[in-house]
Amino acid sequence: MLQGLDIAIILGYLIGTILIGLALRKKAQKSKDDYLLGGKDLPWYMLGLSNASGMFDISGTMWLVTLTFVYGLKSIWIPWLWPVFNQVFLMIFLAAWLRRSQVTTGAEWIHFRFGKGQGGNRSHSIIVIFAILSCLGFLAYGFIGLGKFVEIFIPWKIVSAYVPFNVPAEFIPHFYGIIFTFFAIFYSILGGMSGIVWTDLLQYSIMTVSSIAIAVIAWMALGENTMNVPEGWFNPLFGWELNLDWTGIIGEVNAKIASDQYSLFGLFFMLMVFKGFLSSVAGPAPNYDMQKILSTKSPLEAAKMSAFSIAALIPTRYLMVGGFSTLAILFYDDLNLETAGILDLEKILPAAIEQFVPVGLLGLLLAGLLAAFMSTFAGTLNAAQAYLVNDIYLKYKPEASSREVRKMNYGSGIVVVLISIILGFFVLDVNSILQWIVSALYGSYVVSNTLKWYWWRFNGEGYFWGMVSGIIPAMIFPLLTDTLDLYYFPAILLISIAGSIIGTYTAPPTNEKVLVDFYRKTRPWGFWKPIHNKVQESDPEFIKNKNFSRDMFNVFIGIVAQTLLVLIPLYLILHKNIPFIISLVVLLICVVILKKNWWDHIKKEQDITVK
Repeated sequence: MLQGLDIAIILGYLIGTILIGLALRKKAQKSKDDYLLGGKDLPWYMLGLSNASGMFDISGTMWLVTLTFVYGLKSIWIPWLWPVFNQVFLMIFLAAWLRRSQVTTGAEWIHFRFGKGQGGNRSHSIIVIFAILSCLGFLAYGFIGLGKFVEIFIPWKIVSAYVPFNVPAEFIPHFYGIIFTFFAIFYSILGGMSGIVWTDLLQYSIMTVSSIAIAVIAWMALGENTMNVPEGWFNPLFGWELNLDWTGIIGEVNAKIASDQYSLFGLFFMLMVFKGFLSSVAGPAPNYDMQKILSTKSPLEAAKMSAFSIAALIPTRYLMVGGFSTLAILFYDDLNLETAGILDLEKILPAAIEQFVPVGLLGLLLAGLLAAFMSTFAGTLNAAQAYLVNDIYLKYKPEASSREVRKMNYGSGIVVVLISIILGFFVLDVNSILQWIVSALYGSYVVSNTLKWYWWRFNGEGYFWGMVSGIIPAMIFPLLTDTLDLYYFPAILLISIAGSIIGTYTAPPTNEKVLVDFYRKTRPWGFWKPIHNKVQESDPEFIKNKNFSRDMFNVFIGIVAQTLLVLIPLYLILHKNIPFIISLVVLLICVVILKKNWWDHIKKEQDITVK
């Protein structure tokens, strides 16, 4: 139960978010760019911390704690479903490419790439639809995760006396989700991107202190107790099959492994890497991550921001994930993991917090995790507003006054939240909607958004039909089968490839002026020879981007370094001293390589970036 000090800390945080929203309201009202992109004058390190804070979401943290509890160190690979290593591709080259466009949203970028003919307009429409679908999916995902979290700390039997209507047990998390959603609405709608960034900094500070405290508590507890886990739990390496058996330890966990369908781990991993590489090389999806990149001052700062996001997020988050997973295993019998009489392993995080966190720190941690929800929710809401206002409303009413745009920002935000809440009532758990977002919906995004960067002949019609032929099966397949969403990703991929190629060759190439402008500003590597020749005709000194090999090598080193940032906090908490030291040494080697082969290089390129 929450004590007076804990409640005071939580209320203090919530009041702080409201004050930030009010304080930054005037800045947000200056212009469309001030509202949606913070005026493009926010420092890269603030945006990087904000991005890390937005990724430190409550639903994702609940999911990671559950994964680590069930799968041990093998769980470090499962988040590649997102894929988590897409930030490495961004820091190495894609963030700079994207920022050079100087646009406001991903949909506006489509016109930059394909022009404003029929193909460009169709492509613009389909990316707006995709962006709103993905934003609604993420909002519903965060909404249900928050509700499950709060349910443990604010018992319904206390609240129900003050609620004038009956709420069925299975919808209690949704009720709590609605209540706390309103705080996120307030500061994100009033303060825009600047309000989100400043609130994220407050949240990140709280979460860092909380993560270190939880890690220390778990480290000390493990020094006095022994973990009873299956053979192979401490080993991050794996074979074709998972071979984790909880029989005789916590037998119910075997049912969770069976329902997750990860038993053929070798096949699962290969599909993750295949999908993850394609998703990463396609660039960021049109969500809060893309909006943060477009909010940076320059392409160089966009790259710095993406790198800083990795360094700020992963060690901090995994101190918390490792700490709570360890405590949950050590004291499993003390946890209350039932919802309406059914065992729910996704409640491990809130149950462990209730059981193991002392007064004072409990209030701080709950404030931080509520902030984590609101940070992700607010960033995603901002992205949805950007597409509705910038790419729909202003497209058809470009002469709208600042007052009209401001009203539309507020109205669109409220509508998006209401729809996401309704969708949240149809979501059974965090894992189910997560799987659909990262495997099915994002699977429809991969082909078109890969080809747009690297192939000059790919046009707006190809983009449109590639997206449509991916989105339709992504919406239908989950209704026809109970198979893990990732397993029908190859089918969605093949259908989308067919749509992209057929669409491309049934229409003429994109206008040459549009392609030349895109290629000159963005400077991508890939299959651009005819356009490169055209650029050199008017600018013989134009330098071709020949960095493919170096970029891919740096991506590999970056993924290794990012994986080590996950393992190091876990090894530290688990008292695995030799693996901890080895991982730290390898990480330092990776950092030295990236300093010489990436950091020094992007600084030299600063003079050719478009600011």
